[in-house]
Amino acid sequence: MRIGVVGTRGGWSSEQLADAVAEKTGFRLLIEMDKVRLDLPSGRCMYEDTDIAGLDGLIIKKIGSRYSPDLLDRLEILRFLKTRGLPVFSDPLSIIRVLDRLSCTVTLQAGGIPMPPTTITENIELALEAVNEYGRAIFKPLYTSKARGMFMLEHGPQARDAVERYAREYRLMYIQKAVDLEEGKDLGVVFLGGQYLTTYARCKTNDSWNTTTASGGRYAPFEPSEEVLELASRAQKLFGLDFTCVDVALTSDGPYVFEVSAFGGFRGIRDSSGMNAAALYVDHVLQNIAG
Repeated sequence: MRIGVVGTRGGWSSEQLADAVAEKTGFRLLIEMDKVRLDLPSGRCMYEDTDIAGLDGLIIKKIGSRYSPDLLDRLEILRFLKTRGLPVFSDPLSIIRVLDRLSCTVTLQAGGIPMPPTTITENIELALEAVNEYGRAIFKPLYTSKARGMFMLEHGPQARDAVERYAREYRLMYIQKAVDLEEGKDLGVVFLGGQYLTTYARCKTNDSWNTTTASGGRYAPFEPSEEVLELASRAQKLFGLDFTCVDVALTSDGPYVFEVSAFGGFRGIRDSSGMNAAALYVDHVLQNIAG
């Protein structure tokens, strides 16, 4: 089979997935979306010398090196190919629903999934009210990953200046109450084809407010409770992604979901359990294409 991987050249997970496809099929094509041309009348979608529309399938690992609203337009190209019969994993429409943090949050809240208290506003005064109410709040850009662009703000005399600076860059503010993580860790609960695969913990190693590896966090194995598994399973079912990771916080008030990942990561799985998630994902894709 000729299966392409949409990703970033040199990106660890993207290259891992392309290698896994090559190992199982003998075909390797890593597609960078900024170098694609879609011709709507003919339906041809060219990347270098390959018509992507003529492949047997497509796996989306990354849609760009940095999150932004522009990625939604790239996903529309892939959605068009899917409407013309190309099997695409995950469905571009499902990814669109989680890529925007607000869209993901609205779906989770409408589905009854517990999340930390969250405020959405364009108004600086109302944003300050939220910070005052929460005591400590995390400001999160709508398009981001690995906590890029996020910051914690405490109620106090410095809050107004910080909010005003943030509002100059982000018109719509997503403000979430900071929660205390039990043992300084949160979880990545991984699903493949809607079925539970594994869980890893992201553990703080310093006084950073977040657990990302970019801030010094490390991955560790973790056995979740049935309560956590049931919650994460309900959250991911709302989106129908082929491969995803549900970010779960363990707190004294019970588990909260932070988000459902558009793509899911391979490194945390490898470092915590030794699993080759890329190979398992390719097996899932091959089985689904073969019927």
